[in-house]
Amino acid sequence: QLEESGGGLVQPGGSLRLSCAASGFTFSTYHMGWFRQAPGKEREFVAAITANGINKNYADSVKGRGTISRDNAKNTVDLQMNSLKPEDTAVYFCAATFSTIADTSPSAYAYWGQGTQVTISS
Repeated sequence: QLEESGGGLVQPGGSLRLSCAASGFTFSTYHMGWFRQAPGKEREFVAAITANGINKNYADSVKGRGTISRDNAKNTVDLQMNSLKPEDTAVYFCAATFSTIADTSPSAYAYWGQGTQVTISS
C-alpha cells in the first residue's frame, strides 16, 4: 500500500513537499517513482529513485526544481518541488517498481497510491 500526502493549494513560485508512506511490501527492494496526471491528460513521469537511493531520474519539466529522496528506515519517499508553476497542477502519485528507473512508463510500475492533489494558482 502506498499513501501520498502533502498536496494542496500553492501560489506560483512557491514550494511543496509531497510524501509517500509505504506498507505491505519490502520497500527497500523497490525503486520508487512519482507521476502526475492533469485533467484530460495522460499520467506522466516526474521523478524516480533507485532502491538504494543513489541514482535518480527526473523529467525535463521538473529538472532543477524537483528533488526526490527516500528513507528506507521509515518506508517513505518524498518529492520536494520548488518554483512551482500553474502547469504543475495535477494529481501526484507515488509508485513502486522493480524495473529500471530509466523506464518512465507508468506500465512499469506495479504498486500505486491514490494520489494527492496539487494546485498551483494565485
